Amino acid sequence: MKDYVEAGRIVNTHGVNGEVKIEVWLDSPEFFRTFKRLYLDGEERKILSARTHKHFVIARIEGVDDLGAAMALKGKTVEILRADAKLKKGEFFVQDILGFTVVDEQGNEVGKLVDAEETPAAMLYHVKGESEHLIPAVKEFILSIDAEREEIRVHLIEGM
Repeated sequence: MKDYVEAGRIVNTHGVNGEVKIEVWLDSPEFFRTFKRLYLDGEERKILSARTHKHFVIARIEGVDDLGAAMALKGKTVEILRADAKLKKGEFFVQDILGFTVVDEQGNEVGKLVDAEETPAAMLYHVKGESEHLIPAVKEFILSIDAEREEIRVHLIEGM
């Protein structure tokens, strides 16, 4: 696994004082706000302040003091240091499980996890095999994730 995790993208500026609007790729903007530093082009920057605005984070970043400096960051990917993330046992970053083999309760291969999409209800896993499946990433359908075996065991229902 890489030391850094892609956490989002700066999509715009906010106001004229150098704040940026970040589209968060982690579980939630609230989780993103727990970080005290981020990385832009491999350079560490302190997060001076961060607040949630709808599904985005509005942040003041060290060294970004005006609109021009904020505009220069538009479109850049924001990374966090994996070691800074406090994940609970059994939690994973989506980018770490992409490519895992997905199997049903009987151990039959369903396909590979190729993408994940955040929806209002839950994260939706895109699994591609002989056919495509959209599986909500909730405990009723995701039975286990085994990082060592690179395997996700799921409960499928008709029409899934």
